[in-house]
Amino acid sequence: MIDVKATLQESEERMQMAAMFLEESLARVRAGRANVAILDGVRVESYGQKVPINQVANVSCPDARTIAIKPWDKKAIRDIEKAIMDSDVGITPENNGEIIRLGIPQPTEERRRDLVKQCNQIGEKAKVEVRNVRGDIKDRLKKAIKDGLSEDNEKDAELDLQKLHDKYIKKIDELLEEKNKEIMTV
Repeated sequence: MIDVKATLQESEERMQMAAMFLEESLARVRAGRANVAILDGVRVESYGQKVPINQVANVSCPDARTIAIKPWDKKAIRDIEKAIMDSDVGITPENNGEIIRLGIPQPTEERRRDLVKQCNQIGEKAKVEVRNVRGDIKDRLKKAIKDGLSEDNEKDAELDLQKLHDKYIKKIDELLEEKNKEIMTV
């Protein structure tokens, strides 16, 4: 027979993963403010391996429009610049021989709207995942009735599942609202 508590726990973990995925994805969206998270996907060639940029340099934001990258090994400056140019960051690096600076341009109104649309699409994928989890678990609970689970327990579990669903959909909406506000702020 199905363990209702374990099933609900599993569904909560899966919903939480969808929300965490959304949070990480939104952090990578460039909103016009300097954010080191936009470099998370950049891999630098170092000693024959591709490694994250933060493993070969100190990455910081000295102000709201600049990201500073100070390599630990000065010879790595060219590799870091090449990795940034080859990535989808879309910013041209400038270096003075010691520090690489990325100037974050102010996005236009049209670009901001595009970024909001992009964030909403990512958010919708997260919501779909939460809904899919709810559907999967509902089906599992329906099948469990045939295996001996009482209908009252199944209805209670479905109510708990719906509460979890609502909680994570609300969290996703809050994350999107916060990011959209950040993007649209001039």
